[in-house]
Amino acid sequence: MTRRPALRLSTLRSDLPASLVVFLVALPLCVGVAVASGVPAELGLVTGIVGGLVTGLMPGSSLQVSGPAAGLTVLVFAAVQEHGLATLGVITAAAGLLQLAMGAARLGRLFRAISVSVVQGMLAGIGLVLIAGQLYSIADAKSPTEGTEKLTGLPGLVADVAGNPDALAAAAIGAGTVAVLLFWPRLPARVRTVPAPLAAVAAATAATALFDLPVARVEVAGLAGVIDLPGASDLAALGSVGVLGTVVAFALIASAESLFSAAAVDRLHDGPRTDYDRELFAQGVGNTVCGLLGALPMTAVIVRSAANVQAGARTKASRVLHGLWLLLFAALLPGALSAIPLAALAGVLVHAGAKLVPLRGLRPLWRADRGEATILAVTAIAIVVTNLLEGVLLGLLLAVLKSAWDTSHLQVAVTELPEGAVRVTLHGNATFLRLPRLLETLESLEGLPADRPVRLDLAGVRHLDHACRSALELWQERHNRNGSAELLGLPAAAA
Repeated sequence: MTRRPALRLSTLRSDLPASLVVFLVALPLCVGVAVASGVPAELGLVTGIVGGLVTGLMPGSSLQVSGPAAGLTVLVFAAVQEHGLATLGVITAAAGLLQLAMGAARLGRLFRAISVSVVQGMLAGIGLVLIAGQLYSIADAKSPTEGTEKLTGLPGLVADVAGNPDALAAAAIGAGTVAVLLFWPRLPARVRTVPAPLAAVAAATAATALFDLPVARVEVAGLAGVIDLPGASDLAALGSVGVLGTVVAFALIASAESLFSAAAVDRLHDGPRTDYDRELFAQGVGNTVCGLLGALPMTAVIVRSAANVQAGARTKASRVLHGLWLLLFAALLPGALSAIPLAALAGVLVHAGAKLVPLRGLRPLWRADRGEATILAVTAIAIVVTNLLEGVLLGLLLAVLKSAWDTSHLQVAVTELPEGAVRVTLHGNATFLRLPRLLETLESLEGLPADRPVRLDLAGVRHLDHACRSALELWQERHNRNGSAELLGLPAAAA
């Protein structure tokens, strides 16, 4: 009876300071992601609060932290522009319900089977679009909606900034924010106890106030003014194919990002491992609540989760408390956000987007497996050129084709037998991908004399698909018109 209180007290001593660290990291990211998504800043705080107080209480992963993520910024921005802010809550809630269904069906573990190259390509594409879009925000300029337009418009942006003193001031604030984030890890350990995003935004805010710079700032209206429960008319949007596609994209990408984050967080600590199905269910509950409140969708975020682990958190109490600190800040000190320059938040997101692009790992991956590197690059480029959903689908298609090609190993050997017959021996997997080579070999034997039979030995074939079976039977029938062909060890056709 005397041990349990002591154990809880020691745990609280670790979780309480960790929750403050996570709160300081989450605050600028919640606001920055909301602004970049084209929604009021308070909605990002609402999602962060739900991620702490709702998802944080649920089983699944005890140490990873949920909230609005940079990875969904591009998709959310496009959804708001196309369907309106009122529909965002419906989309988020529907995506949460889909996650609940997937969690109840125990599909969480299946996300671990998604090609790592596709996920890395997805994150890289999101990072590139995020960087390109936030470069406009750094200069207090309006960003184009299309990914390609964001990239092609950068030279014109540079020219506009060079001739505009106000834009130069904003760009200086944004560049200074990125510089602080880059050099912060090199500072002494005592200084680095303050989270880098908080230090960078605080420095930018102080510089803006000190020099009275003419830059755009965050607009805050309070939590009560932005929470908008979906109505019956908003639910009618689910009848649109475009909205349903966005729902599926939200659910799949948020689930994949959360569960891959869980796998990464599990490698950072020695505590209990993640239950993927329960974590998927917890994310579904969180997104459903966020949707009902009209807020941003949430995912588990590796930046906050890593900060939580590195700060010494031991239980889920740290992430729950971080949600409480966000709620108290949003309720008691909302005016403090109005002093933050938008360019500083854009700088934080540019830095976050750069972390999503695996530049250091691309060259080693190219040397180890050029196919996987190609899938990564094509997925990223496709996301920039088209959109997130189409880019990911293309990446998944390439990954499936590569896997099918790699597993379709088929050895074809032709030998002359003493009695004059010809034996063709097959070993491996005979699929349609290897059919051209197989048919070339067999067609080269069609000119043999009728007294030289061909024996096709299939005993070493582990898998024979329908395309190959049909082609072999057709070849045998055609060859028997002028010669003799025999299929040995042909597996029975499936009923």
